[in-house]
Amino acid sequence: MAMTTTQTPPQDTAPTRRTGLRSWLGLLVVLGPVLLVSMDGSILFLAMPSLSQALAPSAGQALWILDGYGFAVGSLLIAFGNIGDRYGRLRLLMLGTAVFGLASAAAALAPTPELLIVFRVLMGVAGATLLPSALAVLSELFPDTRTRARAIGIFAATFAAGFAVGPVAGGLLLERFWWGSVFLVNLPVVALFLVVAPVLLGEVRAAGTGRVDVPSVAASAAGLLSTIYGLKHLAAEGFAVLPVASMAVGVALLGWFASRQRVLDEPLIDFSLFRDRVFTVAIITGLLPLAAWSAAAYLTGVYLQSVLDIGVLRAALLALPGAAVLTVTSVVVPAVVERLGKRRVLITGHFAVAAGLLALLATTVTGGIGWYIASTAVAGVGYGISFAVVADTAVGAVPAERAGAAGAIAETSNEIGNALGIAVLGSLAALVFRLQGPGLAPTLDETLKAGADAAATADAKAAFLTGLHLVAFTASALHLALGAAALRWLPKK
Repeated sequence: MAMTTTQTPPQDTAPTRRTGLRSWLGLLVVLGPVLLVSMDGSILFLAMPSLSQALAPSAGQALWILDGYGFAVGSLLIAFGNIGDRYGRLRLLMLGTAVFGLASAAAALAPTPELLIVFRVLMGVAGATLLPSALAVLSELFPDTRTRARAIGIFAATFAAGFAVGPVAGGLLLERFWWGSVFLVNLPVVALFLVVAPVLLGEVRAAGTGRVDVPSVAASAAGLLSTIYGLKHLAAEGFAVLPVASMAVGVALLGWFASRQRVLDEPLIDFSLFRDRVFTVAIITGLLPLAAWSAAAYLTGVYLQSVLDIGVLRAALLALPGAAVLTVTSVVVPAVVERLGKRRVLITGHFAVAAGLLALLATTVTGGIGWYIASTAVAGVGYGISFAVVADTAVGAVPAERAGAAGAIAETSNEIGNALGIAVLGSLAALVFRLQGPGLAPTLDETLKAGADAAATADAKAAFLTGLHLVAFTASALHLALGAAALRWLPKK
């Protein structure tokens, strides 16, 4: 879920000044909500078994709890970026942070899966206001180009680190507290930001900003949600008229959205950019690794706790090596790119993800911790590369005057990829479990909670593992194909 580090920032309305202590303190304050937004994209991956025991969500509800947040963020990023340009980034940042805190508190106390889904989506809406606004505010804090680049590098590394350590943080919290603690941890950071931000941060607006096309925003969000709703319910519950109709409506809305963008003077997504093969590879690279990461992190979290019967604290500690590799890689890759070039590094990333995912095929219902650690470490190299170079590659493939549009698409692809991993690949695993499981319940955790006998429990664990293996193999094959496409399409210089 890499941040777009090369977008052209809005024009600063504040007078030019030298970078000082206030600027660096302001950066530290901005990193707070950014870290929360990234962590909340992944913090539930190890928390789902505990949450499932408490709220007993259905298979479809569990998937919506996980990725309703990501879909809300990804669907609204560009729209809120335009709104912030027009009405003020700091104003939107303050409002979004306040709503994020209130939604977090409500999610922690949600008594039903339905309400938890609603509050997770509301958190995603607020998160969509935070990311572009926080990045733009840095232009006011750091007027010097070189210093601003350093600050944005710290910003991007913090975002990557938050997403990587989210599952670990969730596991550590659940060792001592109930599942709602993964949301309440947001509140101190939110409160501190709301108190300090008005003192350290200045307002930022962009000149000449056009209006936001509301029909496009509504069609893109409704189209994504309708399509994924149908896909999830078909996978978890089998054929029915409602999910098929939902998918048809969603596809129609997305088609109308795409056609509308071609006639707008200021489209939400400029599809003409995809005529460039390098740009297309970069955007797919922003989407696919995040899809693989989120699906693998969620499914392996269930595998460790519900198949191997490992406690949540130990599961969190086992996730640390992969998180560390991912974070370190995202920090050091820019220096490596200067020596080896983007093409070599990007292709290496695709093949590293593919190799890491294939290692999961060696896991069994009785063991496989070593293979799990190896998988997260090797694939973590690829994920870190994706975080670090996708935005630069996308922006570098288009003319300078279209850099902002390219960066916005790259950022959106990261968020949508995170949500699609759970939605599409998670639905594939759910389908396998429904077809091969003992038939007592649509998920492994529900089956175990239902008090299945030894034979049914063994069947359920085996079915879940088959689904995990199929997801790992599918995602690995897609990365191998993307790596081959990058070899052919990316220029050597």
